[in-house]
Amino acid sequence: MAAATGAAADGGGAAADQAGDLVRWAVFCCVLVPVVLLVYGSSLGGAAGTALGLVSVTAACRVLLRRSERGMRNEGVRDRRRGQGAP
Repeated sequence: MAAATGAAADGGGAAADQAGDLVRWAVFCCVLVPVVLLVYGSSLGGAAGTALGLVSVTAACRVLLRRSERGMRNEGVRDRRRGQGAP
């Protein structure tokens, strides 16, 4: 929770919130798509395979988003340190 508070304090809170919203929507779709496939007559195995694929893509995207956010935070810290040392 402290990391989220720190990100909000330096203006990065909006980006972190958008990434969290994106991941929440992706998880919702991981549940919704297989249900719709089952309702419209797809096989259970096909729906399960689709769900597995969506979950793996969502997990990979989440990891990349978090890594990107961490890199942006580190870059901001580096820029602030350079600005403090300049005359």
